Amino acid sequence: MSVKSTNGRAKSPARSTSDSRRADAASGAPAEAPGKVRNVALVGHSGAGKTMLLEALLAATGVISRMGSITDGTTVSDAEPSEVHQQRSVVLSVAPLVAEGIKVNLLDTPGYGDFTGELRAGLRAADAALFVVSALEDIDAATTALWAECDQVGMPRAVVVSRVDHPRANFEATVAACQRAFGDSVVPAYLPVRTGVAITGLLGLLSETVSDYSAGTSTPSVRDASGDELEASESARGALIEGIISESEDESLMDRYLGGEQIDVGILVSDLETAVARGSFYPVLATSAETGLGVNELLEMLIRAFPSPPERPLPPVTDLGGAPAGPLSCDPAGPLVGEVIRTTIDPFLGRVCLVRVFSGTLREDSAVHVSGRGLSERGHEDHDSDERLTHLYSPVGASLRPVPYCVAGDICAIAKLASAETGDTVSAKEAPLLVASWDMPEPLMPVAVEAASRSDEDALAKSLGKVAAGDPTLRVERNSETHQLILWCMGEAHGEVVLDRLRDQGVKLQAVDVITPLRETFAAPASGHGRHVKQSGGHGQYAICDIEVEPLERGAGFEFVDKTVGGVIPGQYIASVEKGVRSQMQKGVSAGFPVVDIRVTLTGGKSHSVDSSDAAFQAAGALALREAAAGGRIQLLEPVLAVTISVTDDYVGAVMSDLSSRRGRLTGTTAADGDGTEISAEIPEQELLRYAVELRALTAGTGRFRRSYLRHEPLPPNMAHTAPRP
Repeated sequence: MSVKSTNGRAKSPARSTSDSRRADAASGAPAEAPGKVRNVALVGHSGAGKTMLLEALLAATGVISRMGSITDGTTVSDAEPSEVHQQRSVVLSVAPLVAEGIKVNLLDTPGYGDFTGELRAGLRAADAALFVVSALEDIDAATTALWAECDQVGMPRAVVVSRVDHPRANFEATVAACQRAFGDSVVPAYLPVRTGVAITGLLGLLSETVSDYSAGTSTPSVRDASGDELEASESARGALIEGIISESEDESLMDRYLGGEQIDVGILVSDLETAVARGSFYPVLATSAETGLGVNELLEMLIRAFPSPPERPLPPVTDLGGAPAGPLSCDPAGPLVGEVIRTTIDPFLGRVCLVRVFSGTLREDSAVHVSGRGLSERGHEDHDSDERLTHLYSPVGASLRPVPYCVAGDICAIAKLASAETGDTVSAKEAPLLVASWDMPEPLMPVAVEAASRSDEDALAKSLGKVAAGDPTLRVERNSETHQLILWCMGEAHGEVVLDRLRDQGVKLQAVDVITPLRETFAAPASGHGRHVKQSGGHGQYAICDIEVEPLERGAGFEFVDKTVGGVIPGQYIASVEKGVRSQMQKGVSAGFPVVDIRVTLTGGKSHSVDSSDAAFQAAGALALREAAAGGRIQLLEPVLAVTISVTDDYVGAVMSDLSSRRGRLTGTTAADGDGTEISAEIPEQELLRYAVELRALTAGTGRFRRSYLRHEPLPPNMAHTAPRP
């Protein structure tokens, strides 16, 4: 990273008076070599300014003629209708730019917790992360947790403080908050320079020069810092130099620096770039997307300090049988391995897949193997297929530009793949491989939907398959007990996006209340008489049976006992009575839920030598159970789940207090890594329908939970009459 900006390199073209924003074709050209690529994920909480910063970078490098607007829905990365409607990013978007011969693929990731799957996909495709922090807000806990996640895998990072020229902005306070949240290795490389109360430039702490943006253009003039500016920045410059030297491989530098020697700026810059690429030092930059302040300095850092794909390790790879395939290198001549990081359905191109190529070279009109494994529990069955690539594209947001190839380290789009889904591996047809899948968050908020009419049911099924193919955080389930179609989502916002996508495909549907799969049982012994006698000419129907029903302990299931004597019911019809009872148990006897944990004793009955039949005694058995229920006391049982909640220690008290309001029973707490705690509890499923949303609000986005079925317990009488029926 050089110490001063180069005039003219990132010059922004004059704004066009036309509504169209022409793009520079060079940004969509394929990279010639992996070393000429940078893959950078923009991360940060929703509203931090990621999308507008990307717009400023694209405008500064001539990719677009002028910046778009989130309010108007004209930004490059937020092109999906749901993004325009919600005015925030909900999907991963890729926009490349070219500066100094380096292709930088910027991956704009959503900052809202519901879209963590898209964020993780962006991190998987990236080699470095740019944390965008607003100078108007504090660091939220979710961003801190994401920083720790990147730290675990050693991902290189830098911090960009956005909106530094806002009247309420406080750069120094924001840097201090970053250091508290991210650690002492987060150090400013530039300081804002003020003219009066306005920020008009940036002081480079190593170069001791000022990039002056007071002319209102994105290309600053450069001057030497004044004496007052140098004096005011002395402490920050010392902290930066000491931080760089502590990361240097030259162990003599610290002694020389402490001895009063002036270390050559070129050495410091080189060591800074090395430390950033290694993921052990994190420079802080200041920007304003609206004025272009700091954009040149940021571009320089992206190009010179962030690592190229060959400098980063690749994910593990196996053959289709699961045997390790050996380490890969980011070599365009190596075996072909790529991964689908996002899938969308285009009305004209069909299925469009964003692919990060890890090894080899993707070429148009070539045969590839597509493999998907490990997501069967989400409704994505394991699949393998051979397909031919017809066209490759370079994605610029929603726009696609044809390219002839895509080398290792680069990102491209493939259209018209028949079977590819997000998370799939694309490899050579003759040597298929499988990339280890990344960690997918579990969707834990159910949304029940139903087609507006019977004619819409087929359209709903087809569209759901398309939507689910591109969203591995969505799980589709047809509940066998309530018969509802359940979309398991990450939260309310995610659910709204899924429903909007279905409606955009012409599906008429509506969201309905989720029915908790209750069960029924007898709370006390009861008896029933089943009489099914009909005569309508020819063979009639004749079956009479008497039963006694008694409750069993929870989880005991169903028992059927025959205590008839004297052959009042022929032996071949005993099983028919049991079959009828079982059938009625599945349908329910009170609220329409399955009946469980009972013993049914057949005590008597009558038959007819001509008119009795299997069907007649099945009907009589069902009638007898219904009569026993009508005269007995039926109890509803609700599912209780074992829940493990992971939170930081700051929120343990709030979470435990909330459990009591959910009829939860605390079963234990254990210390987790760092300052975390795992809370174990038993909670009725009905109380967890919106817990994914409510826990996030309760813990500032940091809380996570796991759930598993434990048992059914009696539903409180005061809640029984309000329970939704199937």
